[in-house]
Amino acid sequence: MMFWCKHTKAPAADLPMARLTITLSDERHRALREAAVQRGKTIGQLIEESLQFYGIKSARSADELVAKARARASLTEAQALRLAVAETRAARRR
Repeated sequence: MMFWCKHTKAPAADLPMARLTITLSDERHRALREAAVQRGKTIGQLIEESLQFYGIKSARSADELVAKARARASLTEAQALRLAVAETRAARRR
């Protein structure tokens, strides 16, 4: 199964969203579709949740996390970066 990528707007939040093309085996695609149905979600929602679970973020999001940590705790850049890495790793373990 192949998917393709195109930028569009998210219907609920009116945020820019990208459409993505991926290649999956028929078996993997079936399993993904079945998992979505069982959970009452779309395939896109499952993928978004999985990316969030694994802490997949853009570099800009990571920079924003570091800036928040520094502002909140008056940390040096190195200290803030260590904190951001620790928080990201903790989020991935959830």
